Amino acid sequence: MKTLLQKDSFWAIIFLFPSIIGILVFNFIPTVVSFYLSFTKWNLLGSPKFVGLSNYSSIIADPLFYKVLQQTLIFVMGTVFFEVIISLFIALGLNHISNFKTLFRTIYFLPVVSSMVAVSILWNWIFDPAFGFLNYMLKIVGIDPIFWLSDPTWALPSIILVSVWKNLGYSTVLFLSGLQTLPDECLEAAKVDGAKPYQVFYKVILPLLSPTIFLVTIMSFINAFQTFDSVYILTSGGPQNKTNLMVYWLYKNAFEFYNMGRASAIAYFLFLIILTITLFQWNFRKRWVHYES
Repeated sequence: MKTLLQKDSFWAIIFLFPSIIGILVFNFIPTVVSFYLSFTKWNLLGSPKFVGLSNYSSIIADPLFYKVLQQTLIFVMGTVFFEVIISLFIALGLNHISNFKTLFRTIYFLPVVSSMVAVSILWNWIFDPAFGFLNYMLKIVGIDPIFWLSDPTWALPSIILVSVWKNLGYSTVLFLSGLQTLPDECLEAAKVDGAKPYQVFYKVILPLLSPTIFLVTIMSFINAFQTFDSVYILTSGGPQNKTNLMVYWLYKNAFEFYNMGRASAIAYFLFLIILTITLFQWNFRKRWVHYES
């Protein structure tokens, strides 16, 4: 009979123990505490005062909530759509080149590992109405300068552009990995049968790549809903609250208005929205994801 020190399960627990402690301290306990705080009124001073569901009811009754939610959904849909489409076609291009593939993959992935602060400063210069690169290019073709970050019409699309550029490399690498695992015999059989390139793409590549598309889409949705840095640095939610997304609104309630209870309630509204969309995608996957039944 094995002693305690000879059992694999004992050593597994020992090696996992630091990670378990980390998850408890930095994930589980804050989650439980924030859930309790969502039913309280607390300004970071004194003791939290229990107020029941008043935080949730006040959020639902606040017109700004629906404006922020609408803008967040527009931002998320725009970011996910362009990120998935553009990264897929970049991955298709990289998959067909033989030389410098690693170099190009590294170049596309560099923004992912770059600091969001540095990225935002770079794009702040690009968007500059007087000296920015974008307006310089518009001036060449005779178009008047655009106030990208201060114009209510262009502010949200500008943030979407930054978000897509920042995360494009991650999705591209995932798609490239998926493309490299596709069975060559299926592609060769389609070509032998006389299928044209666009038919091979729609009838063979997309169905076989659908599990990767599903993964990238879910990851992009979750990341887009959690966008904060670019809004905080570039627009601070303006102009006219046009870029006031859900996480930034949460931040303002917590650390500018010092209403931790309301901020915690906003966090759980955001959690429910992400959970609902993820469950919908998970249940809907059987209709379009290959290998699912």
